[in-house]
Amino acid sequence: MQETFKNIGIIYNSDISESKTLAIEIEKKLENSKIFSIENLEKNLDLAIIIGGDGTFLKAARFYSENSTPILGFNMGRLGYLAQARPNEIDNVIEKLKTKDYEIENRLMLKSQNNTALNDIVIKGINCSRTSTLDLYINNKKLCSYVADGLIIATPTGSTAYSLSAGGPIISPYVDCFLIIPICPHTLNTRPVVIPNNEKIAIKTYEPNQKLNVSFDGQVDLCIDNEIEIEKNQNYAKLLILNQQKDKFYDILKEKLHWSLPPRK
Repeated sequence: MQETFKNIGIIYNSDISESKTLAIEIEKKLENSKIFSIENLEKNLDLAIIIGGDGTFLKAARFYSENSTPILGFNMGRLGYLAQARPNEIDNVIEKLKTKDYEIENRLMLKSQNNTALNDIVIKGINCSRTSTLDLYINNKKLCSYVADGLIIATPTGSTAYSLSAGGPIISPYVDCFLIIPICPHTLNTRPVVIPNNEKIAIKTYEPNQKLNVSFDGQVDLCIDNEIEIEKNQNYAKLLILNQQKDKFYDILKEKLHWSLPPRK
């Protein structure tokens, strides 16, 4: 393991109970590792082990994508959709790292305004108490106008997050595309749109004195003037996926989102 991961960071979320305790326990079993919090991320790692919920994972994913550092999550939150392991699986995880029984997946990311997102970029009008008119452009050509609470631009990874709640489709992370989903559109014929990931997206509003609220993974918020451009980020998030002799994406859908299960009697 030392030949592959010579510098391992174990990152905990101090707002989550027992997160640091788990980090200390992992550090005792891993050579060449050190602990720090999600608020004080350090670069120059060969592997980042994230302890927390999905929010902790998303923040670390954006940070470490700049250096193509693989990330592995232990879930200490509610859903932990992106995490690979539970707290009671430390020994199993370390064994798989030692035997190199894992894969590194590239996950598409979005970019805009010098910020990135692994899940999604959400655009809403500055006045959240009413709908906004948002014009969608693809490769500088106007596609349509939405009267809606906002728009979600999502990656396949983000298709199981806010996008799913807004009625968007589930997209496999192995499909190279982006999703455009209106939030509560004021029309009966508006549908989500799936586009290739090499196309450039622009969203504009022409309403007087209108600004746009833009949120990156629900964590970084900006207020900008009436136009935003979004495109594929040149770097990928590197997710370390443990080999567990099962179809990872679809099994996670069933395990964590209870997808395809019949109603309980």
